[in-house]
Parts: sequence; C-alpha cells; structure tokens
Amino acid sequence: MQAQGDVLHIVTPDAVAPGRRRLGRAMMRGGALLFAAMALAQALDAGGVVEIGFANWRPTLYAYLAFCVLLCWGQALARGEQGRRALFVLPAALFVLAMVVFPLLFGLSIAFSDWNLASAQGRSFNGVENLRLMWADPFYWNAMTNMVWYCLAILVEYAIAFGLALMLNSEIRARRFFRVAFLLPLMLSPVAVSWMVGKSMMETRFGPVARLARELGWDNPAFFSDPAIARAAIMIMDGWTWIPLMMVILLAGLQSLDKSVLEAAKVDGAGPWTTFREVIFPLMLPVTITALLIRLIFKLKLADIVITVTAGGPGGATDSVTSFIFREYRDRSNVGYGTMLAMFYLVVIVVAITVLMKLANRGLRREM
Repeated sequence: MQAQGDVLHIVTPDAVAPGRRRLGRAMMRGGALLFAAMALAQALDAGGVVEIGFANWRPTLYAYLAFCVLLCWGQALARGEQGRRALFVLPAALFVLAMVVFPLLFGLSIAFSDWNLASAQGRSFNGVENLRLMWADPFYWNAMTNMVWYCLAILVEYAIAFGLALMLNSEIRARRFFRVAFLLPLMLSPVAVSWMVGKSMMETRFGPVARLARELGWDNPAFFSDPAIARAAIMIMDGWTWIPLMMVILLAGLQSLDKSVLEAAKVDGAGPWTTFREVIFPLMLPVTITALLIRLIFKLKLADIVITVTAGGPGGATDSVTSFIFREYRDRSNVGYGTMLAMFYLVVIVVAITVLMKLANRGLRREM
C-alpha cells in the first residue's frame, strides 16, 4: 500500500473563483501603488522639489498601514487556504519591514546630509562630504583601533569563562552557591559597575584599590591617566560584567555532553588534560562559537563604561566607536556626521560577523 504522507500539513490549492482572485490581486496592487505614491510625494516635499505642505510623515505611515491591510486581505482572497496560512507570517514580516528597513533608509538619508542642531540653517543634502570627513578623522579611526583591542580581549574572557564553567561543572563543594555568586556581575548594569568600580574603588585619592596599590609600592596609582592602563582597566570592568554570560552558555554546553563519551575516555586511560583537549573541547566547538559571537555582539556595543568612567580619555585612548559617536551627537550636535559614522560602523559589523560565521561553519564542517 502506498504511503499517504503527512496529510495534515499538505495544503491543496483551493478552487478560487476567477473574480475573487482578480479582486485580491487588485487590492494588493492598489495598496502598493497607494503607499509608493504617498512615499514619493512626501520624499519630494521633504527634498524641496515640490511644495505639498506635509507637516510630518504620518500620511506615509497611514498609507503603509493601508497597504498592510490590503496585502493581507488580498492574499486571503487571491490564494485561498494558502493565503490564509501566509497570514501567520506576513504581519510579522511587515512589522520587521516597518521597524528595521524604513528607519535604516531614513538614517541613510540623514547620513548624506549636513545637519547640525546648533545651526539655524537646518538640514541640507551635502553628498559624500560626511564620508570624506570620516576618512580624514583620526579620532574615529583611533576608536576603531581601540575596538580591535577590546575585541581581542574576548579571547582572554573566554578562557576565564571556560575555566569557571569547568570548575562549576565538577563535583566541588557549594557549587550551587558559586554558580549564583559568579552570576552577580551580570545582574548589574554597566553604568552601576562603572560607578562602583571605576568611580569609587579605583578613585585615585581615596579608592581602596588605589590605597592597596600605594601599599604595594605604586607611588601615584592613576589608573585612568596612562593610556595603556586606562584601556586595560576598561577591559577588566567590561570583562567582569560579561564573563558570567559566556560562563553560563559554556556550562550549559558542558552539562549537555554525553557522559558515556567522557567515561569511555577515562576507561581508555586519558588524563584530565587529554580528555579536555581531545574530547571536551572538540565537542564544545559549536557552543564555543555561539558564546564568542554573542559576546562579540555585546562588545561591539561597548559604550556605557567608557562614557561614565573616562569619557574616551586620556586623549581618546579608551574611546570605543559607540562612545565616540555618542559624543558626536551630544557634545557637537552633529547629527548628519554622527549618523554617517554609525552607518559605516554598521556595515563593518555586518561584514565582520558574516565572515566570522562563514569561517566558523567551515571549521565545524572540517571537524565533523
């Protein structure tokens, strides 16, 4: 007897009437044309090409909402059961389009404009002038170089997190207490860590860390005056905050390992180091890549600690790209140039993450 397959999830085409199908397609096309015409009219009005008198972008928003309703309704009319099933995904896709794609396009329009809030001239298109200024900005590229150092520190954080995960996965006393205690830094916000550690404990005159440094022979423990020491201090505070995140991910991976494989390695006479190198670490590669990528994403957003503790000093030695862009907005009110910096940084992040994920997938296939 021939197998019927999963009949429950098979969608057969409905016998949709031709008139109903034409009505659905007309609704979808009409909604798209309405939205495109309204968006074009508002863009021309905002650019000064025509004078329509729109006060804001609400007409385009209303046209988009009408397009969404007509598109969903037209799908159900034109495609029958298949169209109704598409309604489970289509609203979410349209919401993502509204919340991600449209703001990105608006940001691109700002990036290629001269817009300083301290100027009375308002916003004006300036072509690639912001891009030229960015290439000639030594402070921005200094912040990019600092981000390379901050990202390389993730390898040290990973080693510490893996060691803590191995310890908490072993049979030690009070390991439940230590699991909770090691998670405490993750429960604090980076701003709280900045004030508690950077502004209080590492304060030059009265901070307990500075007093201990004096007792050990350091005459002037100025942690944030020397560029190298200040950068290392930022790395330590940021690492102390986010190492528990990697530790939890790695601990979950260790607990999901097949115990029979570890017992077989022990029966074969493998020692702790050999078991870790030949069994545990290769099996943990997918979890390792996940933990590193998640940590890299958080590291690329580093700003809170830098802004609160050093404000990028001394001389830009601790500046991250995000903190530099923040000061470009807040201190200089340069919205157009700051948006160009942010857009270029977004492109760098997308390219870097994509390349790293492809390399990671290639490495995993090679190991498998």
